[in-house]
Amino acid sequence: MNQIDTTQTESRAGDGSLLGLTQRQPPANMQAEQALLGALLTNNRAYERVSDFLTGAHFADAVNGRIFDAIARRIEAGQLADPVTLRSEFEHSGVLEPVGGMAYLARLLTAMVGIINAGDYGRVIHDAWVRRQLIEIGEEVVNNAFGARPELDGVDQIAAGEEALFRLATDKGQDGGFTSFDRALADALDVAEKAFHRTGDVVGLTTGLRDLDKKTGGLHPSDLLILAGRPAMGKTALATKIAFSAARALMREAEDAPPGTQTKGSVAIFSLEMSAEQLATRILSEQASVSGERIRRGEIGQREFDRFVQVTRELAQLPLHIDDTPAISLSAMRTRCRRLARTKGLSLVVVDYLQLMRPSVGTRPESRVLEISMITQGLKAIAKELSVPVIALSQLSRQVESREDKRPMLSDLRESGSIEQDADAVMFVYRDQYYLQQRQPKETAYDSTEKYQTALEDWQRKMDLAHNRAELILEKQRHGPTGTVHLFFEGEFTRFGDLDLVHEGGYPPS
Repeated sequence: MNQIDTTQTESRAGDGSLLGLTQRQPPANMQAEQALLGALLTNNRAYERVSDFLTGAHFADAVNGRIFDAIARRIEAGQLADPVTLRSEFEHSGVLEPVGGMAYLARLLTAMVGIINAGDYGRVIHDAWVRRQLIEIGEEVVNNAFGARPELDGVDQIAAGEEALFRLATDKGQDGGFTSFDRALADALDVAEKAFHRTGDVVGLTTGLRDLDKKTGGLHPSDLLILAGRPAMGKTALATKIAFSAARALMREAEDAPPGTQTKGSVAIFSLEMSAEQLATRILSEQASVSGERIRRGEIGQREFDRFVQVTRELAQLPLHIDDTPAISLSAMRTRCRRLARTKGLSLVVVDYLQLMRPSVGTRPESRVLEISMITQGLKAIAKELSVPVIALSQLSRQVESREDKRPMLSDLRESGSIEQDADAVMFVYRDQYYLQQRQPKETAYDSTEKYQTALEDWQRKMDLAHNRAELILEKQRHGPTGTVHLFFEGEFTRFGDLDLVHEGGYPPS
């Protein structure tokens, strides 16, 4: 099998620059294209050897590509594809006119190869296409570096180049299209079978919270979940708890897998507000049951420090990755998620929080509402493309504070229209204790000691009921019920857990 070598010798100028780059012909192998088409026309079974990786778009000659697509359509429809059955289609479309009409098909038959060699010829064609795409990407990188897109700085150009390379490595250049209903049914049945064989209520990735898993069935691929709340409600602590629990579940799944089984999965946290060290300290504080404030001030004894070391060794094995780039752009986030998915596997993405993100490089939204809309749409696209759940934290507007009942509603979301529309689930964190603390009665506000004592006792009773309790209000869930999940919250360690409604005090079960 001879391959055309279209590479011309490059020359170098005295200053080291390359000459003759534009004169070289793109990589192609016309003999391989014609030989493969001849094999397909002679024996349709040859299509089975190339159908999983080759399309008409991979052919260097556009006519050859359209012939391949026509052959593929008939074969996949269960029909015979040969010069006789394809004649009317080609004569009607005029596809073969530039190459001499139907006589070209006759020439293809003389160039045919055996069915055994069809796969090798297909890979030669695909490899030439990959190298042509690499040339295009390289040209774009060079042009951008010379200033073709002045709105991109150097870092953004790196991100754009990585994104293009990742797309080439994973998508194989095939554009999205229709999925046949029988294929969709097969995928749905596969999901149902996995759920059937699983024990308990969790079908997706666990959140580490029993009652939340019961309501949602866990975290599901392709879902965008919004976790919102006012400042100091514990959004980051709850998101960290979910990310940690998911990473621990993935680690245990990998440990329990049969020997030789390749298991890949990890959790990515994009922390735009807190540094990676601060986030790690929060997780360490929660797991070691030592106050984060005491850790920062160094008020810990030898026994607590030894516990830190032990917990750190256990946590170090978690498949958890933190990116604390401030004001990261949507395009950079997408590129890093793709890279992590390719190298270590990706099972969950957490973004803290979406109002601190920037839209994709090169876009200039006219308003903040449109900008947030572009970001939420982009996060949903990442969830679908990589087939992972994405949890995005969001701030709430101040109008919550003006109501008597400060439990959040969908209308309280900042730039709420786009967020509510794109999300598969919207959850609000609410702690009544936070607001009650601010309403402690003051003796000067009452005209008698008796009235003050009555108000103070009523306030203390409400504080006791709200102590160490939080509410996770599931306001929207596209694939399941809504409602409120009651959680245990320990402010000293910023720790969320399951609420024990059986025993007095509400502490999580040991």
